[in-house]
Amino acid sequence: MIDWTAIDTVLLDMDGTLLDLHFDNFFWLEHLPQRYARIHDRDEDAARHELVERFRAAQGSLDWYCVDHWSRELGLDVAALKQEVRHLIAVRPHVEDFLARLHASQRRVLLVTNAHRKSLSLKLAHTGLERWFDAIVSSHDFRLAKEEPGFWAALAAVEPFDPVRTLLIDDNHAVLQSAHDYGIRYLLTLLQPDSRREARSGLHFPAILHFDEIMPELERIDGR
Repeated sequence: MIDWTAIDTVLLDMDGTLLDLHFDNFFWLEHLPQRYARIHDRDEDAARHELVERFRAAQGSLDWYCVDHWSRELGLDVAALKQEVRHLIAVRPHVEDFLARLHASQRRVLLVTNAHRKSLSLKLAHTGLERWFDAIVSSHDFRLAKEEPGFWAALAAVEPFDPVRTLLIDDNHAVLQSAHDYGIRYLLTLLQPDSRREARSGLHFPAILHFDEIMPELERIDGR
């Protein structure tokens, strides 16, 4: 599926790609509504319905991913609430081996995420994945979500890459479409971003279940 000889730069999403999306789905759809209802003395089902509608209205914008935005909007400390369920943060199968092989291959590897820096710090501290990346980029640094026009050009201005020799792996169709429109040649998505949900079908971009399907070969050292 991947001709690794044609790729110099690998851009990797975090949530739903390197990390199991179960943490985020559980937090936003279960834990946060429960805590919101308790803190504001609301019926839990009514609170969940309200929050889902508010989340849907913001979907695709930078606010949708912004911890500070939702803390202000909901009158609670979202970052602190995430700490309460941090034990659910999990690295997807074969990710560590995949990242180690990329690192050994001398390709440039960037983590490029829509996650707010507070969420990013929590997840990196919990997983230790930061050691594998040449750079870690949050879309909040550019005030543009990855789906939005202009993001990839803004990224390339700070972290130069050749789109024709770049691979992006992301679970978000809108992000992949935006990258495609910019000219990034190699695009992959995930069949099952959340391990507790059914695998997706009818995807527009090529998809893998796990990273062992595209593992780069270990390169020889000193002719061995």
